[in-house]
Amino acid sequence: MARAVPATAAAAAADAVPSLPARLPDGGAGRGCWEDGAISLGLVAVQLAGAAYMVAVTPVLALGLDPLFLVAFGSLSTALLTLPFALKLERKKWPLELSNRLLFQFVLLALGGVTGFQALMLHGMKMTSPAIASAMPNLAPGFIFVIAGCLGFERVDLRCRYTRAKILGTVLCLGGAVAMSVLQSPVVPTGHALHTAAPRPHGDWVLGCLCLMAAVLVLSGTIVLQAVTMLHFPAPFTLCSVTSLIGAVLTAAFQVVTAGSLSPGTPQISLEIMLSIVLVGGLVSSACIIFQMWALEKKGPVMVSMFSPTQTVGSAIFSALFLGRVMKPGSMLGMVFLFSGLYIVLWAKKKEGQDVDADRKTTDQQGGNDMEKSLLFHD
Repeated sequence: MARAVPATAAAAAADAVPSLPARLPDGGAGRGCWEDGAISLGLVAVQLAGAAYMVAVTPVLALGLDPLFLVAFGSLSTALLTLPFALKLERKKWPLELSNRLLFQFVLLALGGVTGFQALMLHGMKMTSPAIASAMPNLAPGFIFVIAGCLGFERVDLRCRYTRAKILGTVLCLGGAVAMSVLQSPVVPTGHALHTAAPRPHGDWVLGCLCLMAAVLVLSGTIVLQAVTMLHFPAPFTLCSVTSLIGAVLTAAFQVVTAGSLSPGTPQISLEIMLSIVLVGGLVSSACIIFQMWALEKKGPVMVSMFSPTQTVGSAIFSALFLGRVMKPGSMLGMVFLFSGLYIVLWAKKKEGQDVDADRKTTDQQGGNDMEKSLLFHD
């Protein structure tokens, strides 16, 4: 969310929220201490809420709910719930006239960050597990570094230790994700309250992992585009609301074209339960987006990103308790490598960002491109 809080129906909206410059807390030391504690507890709660939602949605998908239906109505609820904050806080930041280029960027962001990312994530989670699905988005910082480096948006100097650290972290992330996917068994134990699906064959597991990696790759490219868009449209809540609305329309249209109608599929649960899941998911994810925006403004994206593994840990625990899906030791070791790579990349981004700020203070009169900083500080 995304990012950092990627939680099924609203993951892309959360991850599309742009990073803001880090700020020191206002007030005295005592107030700063309490604020730090509140932000830390809130970030843990945000990640655990995402984990709980992923675990709750998994058996619903197994019962026949069409992922496209969930994406469409989940994105619509997120758009409507974040719209009041966009109107209240960002109206003065809106441009007087929307150019065709900006509208095209909105559509691309919605197509990638909402429709493509969420649909691939839900399909991948349906064929694997919530723990694996929640771990994969931690690949995004490494993928963003590779994409931005290839496009010339981010510095790539092999003589710089921070560049070498980001390369090492990216390799560790990718290796950990592959190990985690390969070493985890697709067999699902029975006898648990929310277990409703039969064990899937190994081929489906591999396909699900590929869907998850493709989702993260799509998300990473979308974040690079979002960094470009934010240079001309610095209104994160508005961008989240608009792209979620466009994404809902695109997803609904795609389901109508492919399935012949906009329907929930053939689920074995009532329409009331499905709508409750969509509305609760939209409400919780919108609250998470709002809190994350405040935390990003107060503490910066590096601190917010540091809590993203909490969702994976929570998903693993909740999956074991309610779905009977226990992770194997080898897969857990791969997860450790993935998180280690994530923290190496975040450390390098933070240090390199500090150097960029120092350079700007000495060459402020020359202006320059803000693209690099936007990518350096993104979740």
